[in-house]
Amino acid sequence: MIGLIKGISFAVGTVHDFQMFKNQSVEMAKDITILADLGFLGIQKIHENSIIPHKKSKFKPLTEQQKDENKKQASKRVIIEHINRDCKIFRICSSKYRGKHKNYDKNWRVITTIVNLKRTTRNLKMTEFN
Repeated sequence: MIGLIKGISFAVGTVHDFQMFKNQSVEMAKDITILADLGFLGIQKIHENSIIPHKKSKFKPLTEQQKDENKKQASKRVIIEHINRDCKIFRICSSKYRGKHKNYDKNWRVITTIVNLKRTTRNLKMTEFN
């Protein structure tokens, strides 16, 4: 599994990812599984086929089975976190955007194209290009 960026969403100002997910007008297929983090508590009410980690509380520690399930999910989500890191290298989302706002989506599309190209060609050797 390479892990490519298939789509991106934008919002004006500071909007949480889960709020953007709730406000999106695109319908997701029911068979798609969403692996989310604890910032998406309540996503099962919107999309039934979604998985979030078990939450530990002060008075209710996690069982060993819940810890194992969280580790398995984290090992799958690490691919997504690596993609986020590849995008953040360009600093478009980690610092104040100083370009024209009408070009913000164009800049993101260029960044996602570069990240996808990097991820698809990272195992190729230089001799394959000759």
